[in-house]
Amino acid sequence: MNTSVQQESLESMRVFDLATTPLRELNSALHAIAPGANDTDFEVVNPRGSHSVAVGIDTPVTVEVKGSVGYYCAGMNDGGTVTVHGSAGPGVAENMMSGTVVIEGDASQYAGATGRGGLLVIKGNAASRCGISMKGIDIVVHGSIGHMSAFMGQSGHLVVLGDAGDALGDSLYEAKLFVRGAVKSLGADCVQKEMKPKHLKLLADLLEKAGVTDVKPDEFKRYGSARKLYNFNIDNADAY
Repeated sequence: MNTSVQQESLESMRVFDLATTPLRELNSALHAIAPGANDTDFEVVNPRGSHSVAVGIDTPVTVEVKGSVGYYCAGMNDGGTVTVHGSAGPGVAENMMSGTVVIEGDASQYAGATGRGGLLVIKGNAASRCGISMKGIDIVVHGSIGHMSAFMGQSGHLVVLGDAGDALGDSLYEAKLFVRGAVKSLGADCVQKEMKPKHLKLLADLLEKAGVTDVKPDEFKRYGSARKLYNFNIDNADAY
């Protein structure tokens, strides 16, 4: 990008300083963008752990958050690209529909909860219940995840380059889990499965999208549902 294009890009970016501007003004501006508008680049400075930053985006905007945020950042994102240059509190990208959310630091509990689509990338670690009740979202964690992650995961993919805590995939439906490190324990009805060529290709595509270039798909193990809890069976009563 040449200097004149860079300058034009900087001048067109809308900057919100949350030390002096109410959060409501930022979110209102994100919701008020007209179809086909050019002013779709936002920068947020001094977030100082604010909650609900950039929630409810429903158009292709780009938001750069320069610092750490509180709970529910980028919740219900539908088409936006949100990058947090810091860490995120509970529920980041909760119920995301589409788009991309990148956390450069760590994420607290239930990151990507109930997410229905899009890509969530956490470059640090994620706490407990990462991907709980996920419904189509793709989550890639560069570090490790806490206990009960992907609990009741219905669809989508959870990729973990580090380790996983207790009860991974408890009561899992059809979400696919890939873990490179150690798994402390598997939850009810979650089992290790064969890594077939189609899964290796799928994983390679997810890693590429998440900017992971230094690991190979064959370093991961795949986990999924044993499909014994879909319907009540008295023989499996102890597993409920």
